[in-house]
Amino acid sequence: MLINDNQYLGVIESIKTEISKAQYSAALHINKELTLLYYHIGSIINEHKTWGNKFIDNLAKDIKIAYPSSTGYSVRNLKYMAKFAAEYDEQFVQTVSAQIPWSHNVTIIEKVKSSEKREWYIKKTIENGWSHNVLVHQIESGLYERQVIANKISNFENLLPAAQSELAVQTMKDPYVFDFIPFKEDMVERDIEKALVKEITSLLLELGTGFAFLGNQYHLTVGGDDFYIDLLFYNLNLRCYVVIELKTGDFKPEYAGQLNFYLSAVDGELKKETDNPTIGLLLCKSKNNLVAEYSLKDMSKPMGISEYKFGSVLPEELSKQLPSVEDIQKRIK
Repeated sequence: MLINDNQYLGVIESIKTEISKAQYSAALHINKELTLLYYHIGSIINEHKTWGNKFIDNLAKDIKIAYPSSTGYSVRNLKYMAKFAAEYDEQFVQTVSAQIPWSHNVTIIEKVKSSEKREWYIKKTIENGWSHNVLVHQIESGLYERQVIANKISNFENLLPAAQSELAVQTMKDPYVFDFIPFKEDMVERDIEKALVKEITSLLLELGTGFAFLGNQYHLTVGGDDFYIDLLFYNLNLRCYVVIELKTGDFKPEYAGQLNFYLSAVDGELKKETDNPTIGLLLCKSKNNLVAEYSLKDMSKPMGISEYKFGSVLPEELSKQLPSVEDIQKRIK
C-alpha cells in the first residue's frame, strides 16, 4: 500500500504533538515533586532550627556524602528550603507554588515580601511562561505596582464588553518603563518610536502577552488623505487592533481627539467582523490625571492614557542592579 505524503506528514505531526505533551507533563510532574521535596526538607530543618547553623552545614555535607551525584543540597539552598517552608503552607505549595521551577520560587521569596504580590507573580509566571531572567526583570521593574495598583486612566469599562474591558484594563501599565533605550534630552516622538522598534523584543515584553507588532508609521488612507499611526499592534488575547501614540511632553486633551480618529479609521479600514473594537493607548511623558479623565469622558472610542519613563521607577537600592544608559548604549553598538 502506497503512503500518501500529506497523510504521513499529518501522522508525524500528530505523534510529535503527543510526545511534546507527554514531555511537558513529565517535566511538570518532576518539578512538582522536587518542589514538594524541598518543602518537606525545609519543614524538617525548621523543626530543628534550635540546633543552630552548624546543623545545616553538617546536613549539606552528609547529603553530599550519601548522594555524591545529586545537586541542589548546598548550605545556601537548604536555607532557601527552610525559608520556603516557613513562608508557605503545604496546600499553597501543592496547588500554586509547585507549578513553577524552584529557581523562580527562590527569586520570588527573596525579592517579593508581600504574600499577595508573591501569589500574583507566581500566577503570572504560570500564565505567561516567564523564564527566570524575565521574572527577575518584571519584579525589578515593579510590574505589580505598575499593572495592579497603578492609577489607570481609561474609558474601557464604559465602551467595551465586560470581558474585554477587564482584560484591557489588566493589560495596561502606568508608567511603562522603556529602560532598554538610550535617553537624550532632545528626543522627539519619531526618535522614541525608532528606538522602540529597534528593541522590539524588549518593547513586546514591556507591553505584555499577546501583542503582535504590525508596523510603525503605519499608513492609512482615509478619503484620499494620508495618515500615519505611530505604532500598530494586534493583541491575540483581546482579539483587536491596538493603536499606540507617543507624545514627548505633557498630555493635552487634543491628543485624545487625534487618537479617537485613528481608532475610527482602523475600525473602518482594517477591522474584520470577527475582531473586537480597536483600542488605543496614548503614552505621554507626564499627565494631569484629572485632565486626562475629563478628556476621555465623552470619547466614542475605547482608549487609555499612561505615562512612560526611560529610567527605572525602582527604589535606589534596586536601581543600582539595572544597567545604566551607558551600558545600554555599548550593548546597542
